[in-house]
Amino acid sequence: MRFLKLDLLTLLISLFLFASCEKTSTIGLQIDPSTAIQGSLVDTVTISSRTLSDQIVSTNGLARNPLGLLKDPLFGQTEASLSMAVNVPSSAYNFGATPTLDSAILVLNYGGEFYGDSTANYSFEVRQLMDNLSTAESFLSNVNWATSNTLLGSKSGKIYPNTRVKVTDIVAGKADTIRSASPQIRIPINKAFIEENIININTDNFKYNENFLRFFRGLQVKASTPSTNGAMMFFEFTGATSGLYLYYKKQNTTTNQPDTVSVNFPIVNTSAPVVSTVTHNYSSTPVATQLANPNQQYPVTYLQPLSGLRTKIAFPYLKNFVANVGKVVVNKAELVIDLSSGTDPIPFNAAPRLALYRYDIAEQRKNIPDNDRGSLTTPADPRVTQTAAIFGGYFNAIKKQYVFVVTAYIQDLINGKTQDYGTFLAPTPTDQFSLAPSMASGARAVIGSFKKNPVAGDNVMKLNIYYTKIN
Repeated sequence: MRFLKLDLLTLLISLFLFASCEKTSTIGLQIDPSTAIQGSLVDTVTISSRTLSDQIVSTNGLARNPLGLLKDPLFGQTEASLSMAVNVPSSAYNFGATPTLDSAILVLNYGGEFYGDSTANYSFEVRQLMDNLSTAESFLSNVNWATSNTLLGSKSGKIYPNTRVKVTDIVAGKADTIRSASPQIRIPINKAFIEENIININTDNFKYNENFLRFFRGLQVKASTPSTNGAMMFFEFTGATSGLYLYYKKQNTTTNQPDTVSVNFPIVNTSAPVVSTVTHNYSSTPVATQLANPNQQYPVTYLQPLSGLRTKIAFPYLKNFVANVGKVVVNKAELVIDLSSGTDPIPFNAAPRLALYRYDIAEQRKNIPDNDRGSLTTPADPRVTQTAAIFGGYFNAIKKQYVFVVTAYIQDLINGKTQDYGTFLAPTPTDQFSLAPSMASGARAVIGSFKKNPVAGDNVMKLNIYYTKIN
């Protein structure tokens, strides 16, 4: 009897399994149509967009600093200068007996970023700062640092931001050597100025770096491109390779013969400030028109780094979504942003990446939940996309558009969990996502705006919401 019951149980289970596998669409109980879950797409959600001036930020301690002059027919003129403190090579540095200066070169190492016309001729001018940067309290990008009128050095010609250069290393008592160095600009500095302000000064000024900073004050570099579109170049001061290099002779105390020596007075932002001053002139441009009419919707908006321009977007009727559609689960939401046709001619390529962020109640910049990867003090949002590439914001050169995944953010806005205090788009470098206005890239973009009834070929901004209605 025991085996008979076991066989009967096995038979019943087998019949149940075969019956369940008749058709995949019939698995489970029959669903009441009134409680069915249905998937839908809506891409007509109204989006307002406005061009706004971006915030001014500090430029000290950056991974790379801008320098250049860019003339853009849509964005006007942008100019960036460099102001730099110069440090002693070491405490109590000594030039030795009877030093004689051969030459002085200001070396600026490129920072791996360049935007603009690389074929043009450029001019650079160097002057001395009037104030000691190390005692300043603010290094905002709109601060103009006063300089003397005396020109200390200049250089004109083509630039090669991606080409390594050959430099001569001077080795005391041995033959000079030639080595390959990172891409850089080398600007000759007036010998008489260096002799008067470095070589022949009281040795007490070299005892501590603070003494030298107070005495020498520092240098400022400006670039000019009077007849071309120009460019924005970027230089790095995180290492000790940028600096004021002096080549001089001193008497060898052993042989009584002159030795040729080289020394670098380093320009490094971890020791003393290196800052950029950036100005934007939008006169007689469409940007100026939009900034003067902040409440008007335009067919395009403008995005520009270097504390330039950002776009504020809003979804004014999204709060009515539940009232019109009912409760929903957002399966996926995408913000799709077209580049405006014809606004990226060479050398004004479109920004390779955009940032998308929101304001909190205190108007502090925060990541939206889809890109909230947490920090040392706050945990990541559990709904964050797996990677930055999935979150999006990278320029698709084929489709000429940017796409962001904003599923969690839209769900929170629909549910009323999050209040929209402001949602913003801005350029950000390809190699880093920056909530703050980016000072590490020059690329800008002109993007489309929402259109209720777009036709083929229109450049628009739209929100695709794939949702499931819950009855």
